[in-house]
Amino acid sequence: QVQLVESGGGLVQAGGSLRLSCAASGLTFGSYSMGWFRQVAGKEREFVARILWIGTTSYADSVKGRFVISRDNAKNTLYLEMNSLKPEDTAVYYCAARAKSSDRFDKWGQGTQVTVSS
Repeated sequence: QVQLVESGGGLVQAGGSLRLSCAASGLTFGSYSMGWFRQVAGKEREFVARILWIGTTSYADSVKGRFVISRDNAKNTLYLEMNSLKPEDTAVYYCAARAKSSDRFDKWGQGTQVTVSS
């Protein structure tokens, strides 16, 4: 059974930083592409960043240059370093996994709240 457990969310002032973690179990972590998504109540979930199983990264334009996605395959853990946070980054952040054979992220964590105060 695949489990993705996010942690590291919280309340931070604008301009501050947070690091989210996602601990994965029940899957061959190094063979999965991983991603971060976020959702504000009443809005659709949106893509934030992803890191392919081969290590290639990509970012949403809104976070490019401020957020860094990384992974530690030895620890089965995904990270999202968030810097220069803005109030509009406030959302629930979700970790997601996508198998090599899949064309979509279909494994999801429960989410962690990030709140950025102005």
